[in-house]
Amino acid sequence: MTTRLDNLRRHSLVVADTGDLDAIRRYRPQDATTNPSLLLKAFDLPGYQALIDEELAAVKAEAGGLQARVERAVDRLAVAKGTEITRLVPGRVSTEVAAKLSFDTEACVRKAHELIELYERRGVGRERVLIKLASTWEGIRAAERLEREGINCNLTLLFSEAQAQACFDAGVFLISPFVGRVTDWYKKETGKEYAPDEDPGVQFVRSVCERAGRGGYDTVVMGASFRTSGQVLALAGCHRLTISPALLEELASQEGDVDKRVMFPSRVERPAALTEPVFRWQHNQDAMANDKLAEGIRRFAEDQEQLERRIAERLG
Repeated sequence: MTTRLDNLRRHSLVVADTGDLDAIRRYRPQDATTNPSLLLKAFDLPGYQALIDEELAAVKAEAGGLQARVERAVDRLAVAKGTEITRLVPGRVSTEVAAKLSFDTEACVRKAHELIELYERRGVGRERVLIKLASTWEGIRAAERLEREGINCNLTLLFSEAQAQACFDAGVFLISPFVGRVTDWYKKETGKEYAPDEDPGVQFVRSVCERAGRGGYDTVVMGASFRTSGQVLALAGCHRLTISPALLEELASQEGDVDKRVMFPSRVERPAALTEPVFRWQHNQDAMANDKLAEGIRRFAEDQEQLERRIAERLG
């Protein structure tokens, strides 16, 4: 009998929510990711020290003040790690724009261009990269511009229907609606434990998939931020699912069938595109989405700052 992970692949493309090269080799995902949180972990792993030393040595030789070189080092490390990932996956690597730029459209666009240029210098074409941006109004506007330039984007920290609709309106290549963080919020508010089909995070992603189908949008929906394998299996049929190594291991160790649980309905009608005031009002009315978006940006920014401190120490 085949494993649940193998059977899940019949319904959804599996993406590794990790930059760990060993895990990527083991589970053979379609895509993978790199971000400051994962780079921070790499600083304590023996297997990555040679790569880190090589990139920091190159930055040391460059002109500019310490902070400018630290920021360039973050980008170089992300792209170096991403380049290695592209040698292991047939699809794409998502590479993150710093969270502190989430409310600055022009800065997001500039950083995306810089990352793509670094990849192209290493022989990795833009068709192998997804630029990862927070789903703020400004981040979505940056993605809209980048998509027109042929730079595909992954819009993350997505917690509300308004964010999803604005991304559909902008023609974003891929969105990552979160599951676990949505459920975390509701469990804290209500004190309840949820079965997979009643799980607020699962229900949210299913709703986003239904919205995508009814509007006939080409945007890929990728469920993200899973806490349990039950949540993953409840979203079988979502275009893509990005799963942590621990949950990949759990699914790979279990035998059993996996039923398709997410259906994309036929196109009915597209709603009018959201204006900025309407987007902000609708998102504002969702207390969970407001809380989790702000918290997510803060957490990503904290990891980035910690990574920059570690790099500054190594640069001396």
